[in-house]
Amino acid sequence: MATVEFQSVSKRYQPGTPMAVIDLNLVCQEGEMLALLGPSGCGKSSTLKMAAGLEELTEGEILFGGVPVSRLPAGQRNIAMVFEDYCLYPNLTIAENIDFPLSVRGYSKAVRKERVDEVLAMLGLTDMADRKVHDLSGGAQQRIAIGRAVVRDPALILFDEPLSHLDGEQKIHLRAEISRLQKSRGVTSILVTHDQTEATAMADRIAIMRGGVLQQVAPPSRLYERPANIFVANFIGEPPMNLFPASVSAVVGHIDVPILAATIAVGDERRRMLEARQTRDLVVGLRPEHLIVETVSADRSVNAIIRYREPRGDADSLVLEILNRSGDTLVAELPGPTLFRAGDGVHLRIPAERMHLFDADTEFNLELDK
Repeated sequence: MATVEFQSVSKRYQPGTPMAVIDLNLVCQEGEMLALLGPSGCGKSSTLKMAAGLEELTEGEILFGGVPVSRLPAGQRNIAMVFEDYCLYPNLTIAENIDFPLSVRGYSKAVRKERVDEVLAMLGLTDMADRKVHDLSGGAQQRIAIGRAVVRDPALILFDEPLSHLDGEQKIHLRAEISRLQKSRGVTSILVTHDQTEATAMADRIAIMRGGVLQQVAPPSRLYERPANIFVANFIGEPPMNLFPASVSAVVGHIDVPILAATIAVGDERRRMLEARQTRDLVVGLRPEHLIVETVSADRSVNAIIRYREPRGDADSLVLEILNRSGDTLVAELPGPTLFRAGDGVHLRIPAERMHLFDADTEFNLELDK
């Protein structure tokens, strides 16, 4: 196992084309599962390929355990890879597939048998060891591919979209299986995925990328609670965060929110922060699960109409059109099932303590620790 460091790493595939990865500084700690998360073209796969030795760096250096590796060929980096395609040998049995990387490296039969038996037991495949792999489910085949990766105790395992071809139930089981194996073996791992649920479920920390640039790296809970900027805020969470313009009010300690014709009081700490930053134009972020939807009463007038209700069993997702602001909508997620229906008038309220405040110009989170 080893710590993996990306030091000012950049990648350009062709002269005159945009950088695929730009000045990446990132550390994957020894024994950690780090997820690289982002949309297509963000640079996550290029980063993985450079770590694997499948792509050369344009600038910078990659270190394994403090040792530079960018000039080492892939075969000398002591890494294993798990791909979205299982890449198994259909004419071999489960045990023979797991044994393959040991046999080609010249391990003795005794060592090979001991290691293969251990991995088969860890994967719950001992009773199936002599079966050929071609008639197994996708989930079972991917478990074998993972076993083949861990059997030789590599310094680093790279997971490249390993669950993309699996159905929902298989994904859930295999996420848990990969996490259990990774933790029990203590092997340093980097996971590339575009699926935030996958990254959140499996990774100790997530590095979010956009346009080749690292946006934020933090544990999943930190990304959810304190996103560094609007991109991260909108990328993490399902449904995505509501974002709407606001401004610092002339009334001290308040924020004007035009979409709801509301002026919202903030706490003293936020008031001092806004005064110190002298920022006026804001973007307020509010997660759908934090938007308060109330029935209309004598002291709660209609300020939104429910246009769509999506029941999800334990939750209802509501699309709400703001009254007198045609086209402006917010999304709420409430514990379900609710009694609300499309066409109902409701009163929306924003809890001040749940607001995320972003600078409208830079899109940075104004409250993120420096």
